[in-house]
Amino acid sequence: MPDLAIAVVFAVFIWWFSTGIVLLLNRMSGTAIRASLLVSSMLALAALAGLVQSAERATVGSAYCAFTCALIVWGWHELSFLTGWITGPRKTALAADARGWHRFVESVRAILWHEIGILVGGVLIIAISWNAPNQVGTGTFLVLWLMRTSAKLNLFFGVRNLSEEFLPSHLVYMKSFFRRRAFNWFFPFSIAGAGFVLVWLIFSATDAPEPAQGVGLALVGTMLALAILEHGLLVLPIDTTALWRWAIRRQVIHTAGEVSPVPAVVPGRTTDSITTHDKYVQIR
Repeated sequence: MPDLAIAVVFAVFIWWFSTGIVLLLNRMSGTAIRASLLVSSMLALAALAGLVQSAERATVGSAYCAFTCALIVWGWHELSFLTGWITGPRKTALAADARGWHRFVESVRAILWHEIGILVGGVLIIAISWNAPNQVGTGTFLVLWLMRTSAKLNLFFGVRNLSEEFLPSHLVYMKSFFRRRAFNWFFPFSIAGAGFVLVWLIFSATDAPEPAQGVGLALVGTMLALAILEHGLLVLPIDTTALWRWAIRRQVIHTAGEVSPVPAVVPGRTTDSITTHDKYVQIR
């Protein structure tokens, strides 16, 4: 049980800290952003190599390694999106009167290259760990992928908190693809489905015959629990920026010799959402 508790604390910390780092890097100077993209790309390649090595080892250490490597790869996708490097063919706001299928198609076009990149990354991680004894990396990436997709859909259908404050100035047009509503019918189904899987992961972790298996399930389960929490923040009437205020404070971005202020709060995740809400873009 102490091993499971440590795994939960580790997962919560790395989720909070890594999210803040991505938000912070995206609000630095253009030169710093380009440098961060280069460094994050190198780290993502190293993380893929780490997944290759850890997938073949069913130990507690390899579980932590696979979990961390999967988060690094995911962080690369998030940073590449929030910096505007990999988004989609549409880079303009949606007309206010857009409805139905047209609105959905244009929303997908706004994030298409980003989604294809995640798909490629997910397939690669699955291939790396195929039939391997350590599936923590795959489980972690799939949880992030599916729950981020769920967050994006909820932002599309409409939620109370759109988390606009997580969006950098060059992605402000993404707000036009969100809808502010008190409730949408997709939300309870997305929470119920994720909750069912979480309960299964909790029981599986506590009943795991080997410590490594229990730790791995606890790490993946904690990420799922945090994703469910982030879904909750989409609909609760609270300020969702408090945890990352240090990363989204008022800053100045220098671009092409110009200086422009970036407001710290405009507000949820998805992310990227742009929960990050995008954090989830959130259209993490």
